[in-house]
Amino acid sequence: MEKFKTITSTYVPLPIENVDTDQIIPARFLKATTREGFGDNLFADWRYDKEGNPKVDFVLNDPKYSGEVLVAGKNFGSGSSREHAAWAIGGYGFKVVVSSFFADIFRNNALNNGILPVVISDEFLSELFDCSRKNPKSTVTVNLEAQTIVNNETGRTESFEINAYKKECLLKGLDDIDFLLSNRDKILEYEKRRAFSY
Repeated sequence: MEKFKTITSTYVPLPIENVDTDQIIPARFLKATTREGFGDNLFADWRYDKEGNPKVDFVLNDPKYSGEVLVAGKNFGSGSSREHAAWAIGGYGFKVVVSSFFADIFRNNALNNGILPVVISDEFLSELFDCSRKNPKSTVTVNLEAQTIVNNETGRTESFEINAYKKECLLKGLDDIDFLLSNRDKILEYEKRRAFSY
């Protein structure tokens, strides 16, 4: 994984609550076993009509909005535990998803795939949506090291929580296996020192 650096970016607003993983990536796309191509089918049923043409009223098809940050309504990622939802979000190019609440399994899948889920207050979320409506080029700055997100349009800042282990992995660009391998010498030294009992 890439090391997570502080991101200042425009953002894509998706002010819809209770977005589940089948809406993020419909079940018919789950046959693949590698991550390639999932970004093309992110929000496929909202993004394309039955003939595969882009729906002009969906935000991902609106050229006014772009960026590495997706700002979504409350309760994002509910439903089934499919990791493909995180693959689709990352494959599209999002590095951060902001919401006032995430489903636990989705949040963990996102972190395991190098995507930072940032939980903010309902008030801050509403402010971000308001700013994007007024100015689609509004930006946020997400600082993982400081655990802060700033609405650069208003200057408002909020702190967010993250598991210390997952924070370290994101900052160093490590998945769980990479983390274990990076501590291989410590593990081997511990195994040499510990007393075996049979």
